[in-house]
Amino acid sequence: MNRDKFIEKMQETPLWDVLIIGGGATGLGSALDAAARGYRTLLLEQSDFAKGTSSRSTKLIHGGLRYLQQGNISLVTEALYERGLLCKNAPHLIHHLPFLVPNYHFWEGPFYGVGLKIYDLLAGELGIESSKHLSKEETLKQIPNLVAKDLKGGVVYYDGQFDDARLAINLAHTASDEGACLLNYMKVTSFIKKEKKIVGVRVKDIEKNISYRIYAKAIINATGVFSDFLRKVDDPKAKSMIFPSQGVHIVLDKSFQRGKVAILVPKTEDKRVLFMVPWHDRVLVGTTDTSTDKAVLEPKALKEEIEFLLHHAGIYLSKKPKASDILSVFAGLRPLVKEESKKSTASTSRDHTIKVSSSKLITIAGGKWTTYRKMAEDVIDIAINMGKLPHRPCNTEKLKLHGWKKGLDPLKHFSTYGSDIKEIRALMRERKSLAKKMHKNLPYYFVEVVWAIQKEMALTLEDVLSRRTRCLLLDVRATLEIAPKVASLMAKELKQNKTWEKTQLKLFQKCAKNYLP
Repeated sequence: MNRDKFIEKMQETPLWDVLIIGGGATGLGSALDAAARGYRTLLLEQSDFAKGTSSRSTKLIHGGLRYLQQGNISLVTEALYERGLLCKNAPHLIHHLPFLVPNYHFWEGPFYGVGLKIYDLLAGELGIESSKHLSKEETLKQIPNLVAKDLKGGVVYYDGQFDDARLAINLAHTASDEGACLLNYMKVTSFIKKEKKIVGVRVKDIEKNISYRIYAKAIINATGVFSDFLRKVDDPKAKSMIFPSQGVHIVLDKSFQRGKVAILVPKTEDKRVLFMVPWHDRVLVGTTDTSTDKAVLEPKALKEEIEFLLHHAGIYLSKKPKASDILSVFAGLRPLVKEESKKSTASTSRDHTIKVSSSKLITIAGGKWTTYRKMAEDVIDIAINMGKLPHRPCNTEKLKLHGWKKGLDPLKHFSTYGSDIKEIRALMRERKSLAKKMHKNLPYYFVEVVWAIQKEMALTLEDVLSRRTRCLLLDVRATLEIAPKVASLMAKELKQNKTWEKTQLKLFQKCAKNYLP
């Protein structure tokens, strides 16, 4: 992917078939769907791809046990089907992960066992492995650090795990391979209307401070928690539809949860499902569910949210985590759709909603990473009708994602690059200095910085350290140590001066403060 070439293509195209605003899971999935059907497709993102919610998930591709508890069978069935498709279409990005539900009361074994058997059945032919009961001894063998007192046993089931920001970049790559034009740091500032109908947008290139007018037959608002902002740019009288909910995760050293099995707590004090998941040789604990009325690009974890996670992790882990043990903490905002009858965000449905305004702006909101492909299919089907495009069926069910490669060990570094590993290794041989690790406490290499710039449209220090690699989420302090070296390398690759380098460092250090507990 090359940003300058995409800008040239944007300028040379007088009329796009589909214009998508928003470069998160939904927007990128929609761009891929539209491009794969053969439509002239343009995606514009105000910041970086997956800058917001889509890089701050629990890193799971799952059916959603909580939705099963709520009786939303259709959503669970759809999500399990999509989980199965992703495992087939992106084996280099999605891998199977066992989850253990510890039982501390006599009734929990049969209760959760029955529920998980239903979960297995709903997955059908695209299921992973069947759930099973474990004795107390077998449970402790799987998770040695689990509190043993009053433990009766456990139930194990399987779901998928992934790296959300890497999948986002991979979707962008795949959409590009299919002919889409995708631009980060392109902010839509207003709509262009003709006879009260939207026919285009005014957009500003944040990187180069240049403005453009872009025209399209169908325009999709896929901006997540910022959906209402664009809807009100279109119509100041539009009623808000987004009910933001903040989810916080803390990252701990792997010593707090030895083994390769995740822990699922089915019901916390706020009626949420809590996960303690091994991820990149760390333990990810989350998530909270705090309603908020502010949509911001860089949300910050509240003190009480961090305390909530530490408290609940301490209930189940024999080694009790403290605030000083946290390597990183990150917050994300869920773009839940308002339901007047719902009083808590934990009970609000994560299903997606599509609305079309009188000016023909199509807004898609809600949903989750697992169902991004189906969301994209639904919204492009509507865009076809609204944009008067020739009908072409969706073909993403069997579309292999960029880098598709079977047989990779998901726990080995570079596996998420799939078939691109060959080129990355060639670059390491060509430039020996890039074959070094960035930091002893981080799994990433300097070659990934150059690759991110050359192939993945990374423009800022934060792009590289937060999303192209996940350094910032894995260990804030180690990341701050390597930031000057990475900024220097980036400046050389991007042909920037020392002033740029210093500015990037300052901006990144400010951002990183939000990840410190």
